Amino acid sequence: MGIVKISDPLHDEIRKSSNVMSRSINSQAEFWLKMGRLAELNPTLTFNELIQQELKREDEISQNNDRMSATVVEIK
Repeated sequence: MGIVKISDPLHDEIRKSSNVMSRSINSQAEFWLKMGRLAELNPTLTFNELIQQELKREDEISQNNDRMSATVVEIK
């Protein structure tokens, strides 16, 4: 983990948004960083499409984890 220097006005915007979204300041900043990165990597997708893409990815990860857990249970 590292420290990222940001301007005071941006920090204030992150703080306000974190209160509205019920996130910590760090979680809000991380969310904005992640979404900004995804937007740069996928410039043709809308915000909602990016969210749907990430939800699908999380579902796939969860399903894979469930399969791995089931395999471990079957081996025992």
